[in-house]
Amino acid sequence: MVNDRWRFAIDPRRVRPAGEVRAGAARTRRTPSRRCENQPVRTILNIIWLIFAGLGLFLGYVLAGILLCIPIVTIPWAIASFRIARYAIWPFGREIVSKPTSGVGSFLGNVLWVILAGWWLAIGHIVSGLLLCVTIIGIPMGIADFKMVPVSLMPLGKEIVSRRGAFDRTL
Repeated sequence: MVNDRWRFAIDPRRVRPAGEVRAGAARTRRTPSRRCENQPVRTILNIIWLIFAGLGLFLGYVLAGILLCIPIVTIPWAIASFRIARYAIWPFGREIVSKPTSGVGSFLGNVLWVILAGWWLAIGHIVSGLLLCVTIIGIPMGIADFKMVPVSLMPLGKEIVSRRGAFDRTL
């Protein structure tokens, strides 16, 4: 059995357990951090996102997933589309990271994805991001929309994780 402390030291997305201090820092015990400190802000941003951009993008990804389920060969891309649809409807508090185990297969799959559905979804993100950036309140949501463009073009080999803690998988 591998010690969790050493597993965190190897992983670049490491989050220090409560009470642990950096090397060279004062040896005082920290109080446990509040992980959901910005939860009300994230919820408000997600609700505003859902009203102004999330529902339309969610429906776009679901439509792409349904169309990709028709030929049996493209079902892996449909599953990726449904995974991103869940992220597109409620994005704040989660982030997209690359899977270290993805290889040539995911690259070739992404090339096919761009041809089949990626361009249209990326254009949808760019247009809705520009429309959201027109108002001051919409600027954070527009930035979040622009951050989704790369994953709309290359969804295979990506993973959606929670920002609340290490290895807290949400999808």
